[in-house]
Amino acid sequence: MNSTVFDDPEEITYQKLFFPHAISRLSEITARSGRFVHYTSSEVAMNIIRNRNIWMRNATTMNDFSEIEHGFKCLLHAWSAHAGGQRFKALLNQVDPTLANRVQARFDQGLPDIRTSTFITCLSEHLDAEDENGRLSMWRAYGGRSGVAMVLRLEPFLQSTDALNFYSSPVAYMSPDQFSQAFEEMVSGMEREHEYLRHKGPEFIIEATFNMFRFAVLCTKHPGFAEEKEWRIIYSPAIAMSDVIETEICSIRGIPQIIHKIPLIHDPERGLYGATIPRILDRLIIGPTEDRLAIYQALIALLTEAGVDNAFQRVVASGIPLRH
Repeated sequence: MNSTVFDDPEEITYQKLFFPHAISRLSEITARSGRFVHYTSSEVAMNIIRNRNIWMRNATTMNDFSEIEHGFKCLLHAWSAHAGGQRFKALLNQVDPTLANRVQARFDQGLPDIRTSTFITCLSEHLDAEDENGRLSMWRAYGGRSGVAMVLRLEPFLQSTDALNFYSSPVAYMSPDQFSQAFEEMVSGMEREHEYLRHKGPEFIIEATFNMFRFAVLCTKHPGFAEEKEWRIIYSPAIAMSDVIETEICSIRGIPQIIHKIPLIHDPERGLYGATIPRILDRLIIGPTEDRLAIYQALIALLTEAGVDNAFQRVVASGIPLRH
């Protein structure tokens, strides 16, 4: 979703029909004034603060690429081998007898770009109980021997804009059977709103279903990862470009690659609200490391340079004992 705030009743209907899991997770995290967190290395945290941007990398270069294939298998199972898929095709064909085939053709056309031209950065939901120590499983998985957790306020993610063309979505942790069950529940909701779909017409349904399928592929992971509570920021320039996103070719661990950068600025005319370091950053948690003092001093200096008052109040060191 491009926004977490919807005032238009028709937009609410659209989100509930095509993205029921996302709207549910969104309502829950908003109701409790939740926060996000980005677990990374201290070097990457330094670069984010200093350069005022967050990188999105091609999914093919990340750990998550195999998970995209998992999402595709879940979708294929629901569409081709489950009762929910048959009901959905029948529903589509009630609007237009060729619509199910046209929906499948649109997805097949876009799938290569989904697989090879999708750029992602990953966040997790942050719990209040993790303010002092962070989450042990995330320290083990991300950041290496000098991890930092960047805890981010929710408000900049709640702004409504269509100017950015990158989207945030919660990850659903499901097996193929669980996915198919959720898919069937989604179809039941659409059957209740059949007149809405008929009114919107075939072209709208084709693009809406394509986006629903795209996010299902990109944001479905194996249930074993559920404790990560992940959200993904997703950018697909082959599908929709953004004038706000900056592009650069960089070498990461010796691999030349294209990266896209989300600027951390306040620029309402370009659709960016309150995304500056002083406003978006709630705290930094230094993970288990032998170099705690050096990292602590450097982060305070970097935050001060970035305009954060009393920067020392925003940096804490995890009390989890070092173990590698």
